[in-house]
Amino acid sequence: MKLWVLRHGEAEPYGSRADSERELTAHGRKEVLSSAARLMGQPLTAIYASPYLRAQQTAQLVREALGFEPEIRTVEWLTPETDPDKVAEQLVSVSNVLLVSHNPLVGHLLSYLQHGAGHPPEKVSTAGLAELEHSELLIGSMTLNSLKHP
Repeated sequence: MKLWVLRHGEAEPYGSRADSERELTAHGRKEVLSSAARLMGQPLTAIYASPYLRAQQTAQLVREALGFEPEIRTVEWLTPETDPDKVAEQLVSVSNVLLVSHNPLVGHLLSYLQHGAGHPPEKVSTAGLAELEHSELLIGSMTLNSLKHP
C-alpha cells in the first residue's frame, strides 16, 4: 500500500479572508505543479481533499496535470485540526491514494503513521509531497519513502 500526502500550495495570507476561503497564490500554483510532476506514472486510485478552497484548488491542479479521470473526493476529515487517528480510520480499506490537506494535520499524520502517537510532527512546507508505504495501513509502521518540497 502506498499513500501520498500533499500539503496545499502557498495561499493568501492568514486573516485576509475566512480560513476555509483562502485561495492559492500564483506562486502556490507553481509549487503544486512542481509536486504534481513527482506523481506522474504513480498508480493513484483516488484523490481525497479537504473542503477548504486552497486544498480543492491544489487537488484540481494535480488532477489536471496527471490527466486523472476520477472526481476528487471531498472529505471533512482532512481539515487542518483533524486528529490523525480519525484520518487513519478512513484509510483502512484504501490503497494508492493521494490526500490533499493542511498543516498541522499533514505533519502530525506523517509522524503518526511512521512512529505512532506522541512524536513531533514532520516539517512540511507548502506543496510538500510525502510518500509512505507498507504492506497494509499499520499505525507507527509505515515507511516514509520520500518527503519532497518544491
